[in-house]
Amino acid sequence: MSTAPRSPKTQYVCNACGGASPKWLGKCPHCNEWNTLEEAVVESASGPKHRYQSLAKTQAVATLSEIEAADVDRTPTGQPELDRVLGGGIVEGGVVLIGGDPGIGKSTLLLQAAETLSSHIKVLYVTGEESGAQVALRARRLGLAGTRLRVLAEIQLEKIQAALAAETPAFCVIDSIQTVYSDQLTSAPGSVAQVRECAAQLTRTAKASGCAIVLVGHVTKEGTLAGPRVLEHIVDTVLYFEGDTHSSYRLVRAIKNRFGAVNEIGVFAMTERGLKGVSNPSAIFLSTHGAPVPGSCVLVTLEGTRPLLVEIQALVDSGGPSPRRLSVGLDRDRLAMLLAVLHRHAGVDSLDQDVFVNAVGGVRISEPAADLAVLLAIQSSLRGKALPQGFLAFGEVGLAGEVRPAPRGQERLKEAAKLGFSVAMVPKANAPKKAIEGLTVHAIERIEEAIAVVRSL
Repeated sequence: MSTAPRSPKTQYVCNACGGASPKWLGKCPHCNEWNTLEEAVVESASGPKHRYQSLAKTQAVATLSEIEAADVDRTPTGQPELDRVLGGGIVEGGVVLIGGDPGIGKSTLLLQAAETLSSHIKVLYVTGEESGAQVALRARRLGLAGTRLRVLAEIQLEKIQAALAAETPAFCVIDSIQTVYSDQLTSAPGSVAQVRECAAQLTRTAKASGCAIVLVGHVTKEGTLAGPRVLEHIVDTVLYFEGDTHSSYRLVRAIKNRFGAVNEIGVFAMTERGLKGVSNPSAIFLSTHGAPVPGSCVLVTLEGTRPLLVEIQALVDSGGPSPRRLSVGLDRDRLAMLLAVLHRHAGVDSLDQDVFVNAVGGVRISEPAADLAVLLAIQSSLRGKALPQGFLAFGEVGLAGEVRPAPRGQERLKEAAKLGFSVAMVPKANAPKKAIEGLTVHAIERIEEAIAVVRSL
């Protein structure tokens, strides 16, 4: 009597946190996210043992003060803005994960960097989403010669590792990690188990061989990297590619970097010849008004180590019984709080007005140092009177009406003076000890004092 083959045992794995459940549930019991459980095949206990090895080389126990520590050597990629985000260039054995929306320019930027690096080190470009001919066609459009750039169209992990062993490159791009699969697992490419296993294997290869590897990752509809968060913990550096499809400008932001500063950004412009670095990004975020207009205030924000000048625009219009509070590039809840502070402590009433606030250029501002500029832009729009030519402001506003200092205020003011601004309103703690040539600084302590100074200008 014949028996039918037993079907493989399955479980349901959360694509947000990687937690497993024996049956499908609407909400993950581990991270409480909804509709994130996906069916996956349970691997047998007799599976390969190499999956449980350490990602880094094992070393003997040593006293911290006796461990030799030296700065890591970096190789520039030929893209200054990308080097800025990476901390100076690629690091030997480092693993970088870069994610972004489809078509935003990830493959274009990496192909340009790979072409430049191939002139002095060995480079391998592994493409899993396109054929070699498609990569060659893109290189022709970008004007890249590609005479020394090696390309492999493959998605099987074991073959990719064999190619890495045979070619011994110093730099490798995997485009993308969601297409790669391992024969050691039975689940489909792109599943949680495959993505996690392939990333771990490639990280071991990078650490053992000294080859710097860049992994391209897909993103979810919320804009975060697809797959479990463990993927971001495995790699050394995580970069996000940001930008509006209707704009030619792109931002590359570092949110994790074991070899450099985080929250650093690189600014690129998309051209017919690929992505070009923007050396003066402040010009992107400032509107070109012929004369000052009501509802506009320039802010000096800080992105990593780089001061950026961004124009904050506000429009206050007559509303109705349910006035709207809308913001683009700024936190909406913080806007509601600032309007309450403006009413309570400065006597500026906008309770029956629609208030719209926008950060020009599509940039997203998360630091509280934008508070003062937002309030001054709203007050300017409400009065219908423009702020003076060359005016800027920054500072955090508290619920009690106080204006708190912003970090690295001196660098912000020097950057503003360099770009020709002449009047600045800053928290008293950020007032420069030495006068800055060409810049008049108004140091204030409270929001009502700020409103009084603006009305006198």
